[in-house]
Amino acid sequence: MNRLLNKVAIVTGGARGMGAHTCRLFVQEGARVVITDVLEAEGEALARELGDAARFRKLDVSDESAWASLVAETVEDFGRVDVLVNNAAVLAFGSITELSKAAFERVVAINLVGTFLGIRTVAPFMKQQGAGSIVNISSVDGLRGVNALAAYVSSKWGVRGLTKAAALELGHHGVRVNSIHPGGVNTVMSNPTGAPVDEVNKGYRNVPAQRVGDPDEVARATLFLASDEASYCHGSELAVDGGMAAGSYYPGLPGSPI
Repeated sequence: MNRLLNKVAIVTGGARGMGAHTCRLFVQEGARVVITDVLEAEGEALARELGDAARFRKLDVSDESAWASLVAETVEDFGRVDVLVNNAAVLAFGSITELSKAAFERVVAINLVGTFLGIRTVAPFMKQQGAGSIVNISSVDGLRGVNALAAYVSSKWGVRGLTKAAALELGHHGVRVNSIHPGGVNTVMSNPTGAPVDEVNKGYRNVPAQRVGDPDEVARATLFLASDEASYCHGSELAVDGGMAAGSYYPGLPGSPI
């Protein structure tokens, strides 16, 4: 408890899924949280659930002026911004030859440009404070290639590289920038039909954990990087992926459970 006591955090894509779990955990650990999302009903409901420690603000992360207004309001109301979690993201399925330019650009605008705008907007305030933590939610697909997800993969590799550049530019000002790389996580994005977890797990027999991830497992990793416990982490990549990035089993050979 109290690992984020008196800290002020902004979480994008915070209305549901990994973002909502992160907001709940941050409040439990003593933070005041600004929940941002385009999903107003879900975001407002979560803010009511969390009480006085949380507020909801609608934010399109690809909107430069909206970012400026959000951060200025946060600093005016709370006096500081200690943590930024760039979590908002979208998917677009389709082969490279079938994916439209507009669909590709939308994914990059939200996943990568949105992360860039968040970093750029909070950085001056964190530099002035001499402290801050920025946690960028990339993906296991920012560590590897995947068919049918060219736009998503490109954006998440971009987040990974942006994290390194930002860590170099901001680290000597006391601002830490790190990335988290979730694997399959049981959220609306990856399980839109709400299939039972036992059914979902059947698709993960080829990875070491033998199951899909829980959003709270990603939230706890985010908490670590956001907290002062990660004081020597700059530009790091934390894979919370059940071993997906490590490789996959050859069925029937020694060491394989399948």
